Amino acid sequence: MFRWSAALFLSLATSASAMDSAAPATKGQEPERPKQVLLVSFDGAHDVRLWVRSREIGQRANARFTYFLSCTTLIPRARAGDYKAPGIKAGRSNIGFALSVDEVAARLDNIWKARTEGHEIASHTCGHFDGKDWTKADWLKEFNTFDRVLENAWKDNGLGDREPQGWADFVENDITGFRAPYLSAPESLFAAEREHGFRYDASIVTHDPALPVVRDGLARFGLPLIAEGPSARRIIAMDYNLFIRHSAGIDHPSKAEEFAERSYQAFRTAFDRQYNGDRIPLQIGLHFVEMNGGAYWTAMERLVTEVCPLPDVACVTYAEALDMLETRETATPGAM
Repeated sequence: MFRWSAALFLSLATSASAMDSAAPATKGQEPERPKQVLLVSFDGAHDVRLWVRSREIGQRANARFTYFLSCTTLIPRARAGDYKAPGIKAGRSNIGFALSVDEVAARLDNIWKARTEGHEIASHTCGHFDGKDWTKADWLKEFNTFDRVLENAWKDNGLGDREPQGWADFVENDITGFRAPYLSAPESLFAAEREHGFRYDASIVTHDPALPVVRDGLARFGLPLIAEGPSARRIIAMDYNLFIRHSAGIDHPSKAEEFAERSYQAFRTAFDRQYNGDRIPLQIGLHFVEMNGGAYWTAMERLVTEVCPLPDVACVTYAEALDMLETRETATPGAM
């Protein structure tokens, strides 16, 4: 599947400096610089209103997103007992279940529309449990449950006559990425992902924006630490972490404007550093929850609206980013 060279396993510094030679140049010309890649993703992907809002943002900003879907959002609470996570009693979920079949129907409709608009649906397992102690077999069980729930979601909710043509093929072939709840990623996870056929994992954290590292056929993306706030302390580029720093996890909608500005400045500074530098892909993660009055969604929307329309920026899905990086490496061996 991958034709990337051994250079991918070298230090990030070596990889970063090599990216500037993404295309050969004629004598006397500067080498063509690669596009700056921005990856925006959403964990959970449950709130129907935010499905609509995110799709509208993508359409306005020329951006495509990755949705890490939690599958209990496709199971109504009345059927909660149908789901059992490894080592957990049946009917339990850390993020609850859908409120009704109507809610499931609206969510499924948005999933399919997002997919047809070019966004990516990826897996976030089902009940959002911390799998740090799970075995490979436990992870595989949860992966298989996700696939089964998603594939049968229309029929299981009495919506079989509304299932789009191609849904089963989409579930079987298009779910190629995974992010672990709580970013909890033991080695057993990576082994299970390979066996299950995932193309990439997006569960780790890196000190700076970094290229994905491929090990035994699995590409590992890492959410970066970025500078934030008056003292520029580093923090994971994810809304929940900002929420904890800004307000200790207590919602303060009255400070939404202040927190949105701080977050935007952190996102934009991290973006500009790569855009004007080595052009390593930048990743930003959010949830389908409007913490602190929607501050972090506001900051994200401002960023993507400003930068994604630029001709040398690509706001793409994780799957698309892998394709771009693979093509770059094929065209210029050692460029990664």
